[in-house]
Amino acid sequence: MAINNRYEFLFYIQCKDGNPNGDPDMGNAPRVDPQDMHGYITDVAIKRRIRNYVQTAFAGEDGMEMLVRSASNINTGIAEAKEQAGVDVSAKGKNEVYAGRRAACQMFYDVRTFGAVMSTGPNAGQVRGPVQITFARSLDPIQTQDISITRMAKAAEVTGAKSAADYRAWEAAQSEDSLRTMGRKQFTPYGLYEARGFISANLAQETGFDESDLKALLEAILNMYEHDHSASKGEMAVITPLVIFRHVGTDSDEKQRARQARLGCAPAHRLFELVKVGKKADVAYPRSWKDYCSEIALEQRPAGVDIGFMTSPYGEITWNRVPEDAEFFR
Repeated sequence: MAINNRYEFLFYIQCKDGNPNGDPDMGNAPRVDPQDMHGYITDVAIKRRIRNYVQTAFAGEDGMEMLVRSASNINTGIAEAKEQAGVDVSAKGKNEVYAGRRAACQMFYDVRTFGAVMSTGPNAGQVRGPVQITFARSLDPIQTQDISITRMAKAAEVTGAKSAADYRAWEAAQSEDSLRTMGRKQFTPYGLYEARGFISANLAQETGFDESDLKALLEAILNMYEHDHSASKGEMAVITPLVIFRHVGTDSDEKQRARQARLGCAPAHRLFELVKVGKKADVAYPRSWKDYCSEIALEQRPAGVDIGFMTSPYGEITWNRVPEDAEFFR
């Protein structure tokens, strides 16, 4: 059964001595806003890591496959969906397209969650997903650095080499310096990024995004960088707690209250404004989330909205009070 409440959420991503999201058009340097030099991480980079985590954590479970996978052709998944629906893969009539669309929502977690354009190839139409995530933007300007590194080995093609012995002979004939090469590394010393998300109960009714899907999403957000460590990423982590706004309604009439819960009881921007995070007055250059002050105005939450805090990917959500193990907002 699809979710019946509208949600918004926000979370903070910390990056130490790493490149949170390189721009290939800028030599893979960390992405920055050229006007104010704040860094950002694209929405698709965040969703990529959510997909990767869900694919790993829920491997083999029904409905938890991904349509958008690394080094794959999404038309393969579209064809699989239409076959699962029992319709001709090449048929592009309204009924066949809709059947493929419905099957894709059932089969693929990312289609059910984020939506997808599936009007290519076999054609299963388009799905507008209930979960949307903004660019994550750093709270302060970041400094991007481009440093030289020495690679102690090189990968050279050896003409005529047919065996490992041929490569060893060529290597022995080279000078030590010629077997080294130079490289570049782009990173930022530190950035704390805020990302915001929105979950539509109305769109969830169309895709079938349910409570178990929501639980998987929140788990993935808190855990996604724990399974994405690499030399280029440095130390990246989601700083707990994940903050969740749940619309529950206020009306005494049950039907009207359910309608309010789906449509919402306050604008999203007002809810996000309840959260204040900024660097401490005596800190010039933040290098940790502990260099920031944070507060959330629980007493100002609008009627009909609950505020939840999630500190563990496998734990429960604490509603309307800050839990003891929260790193922020204590």
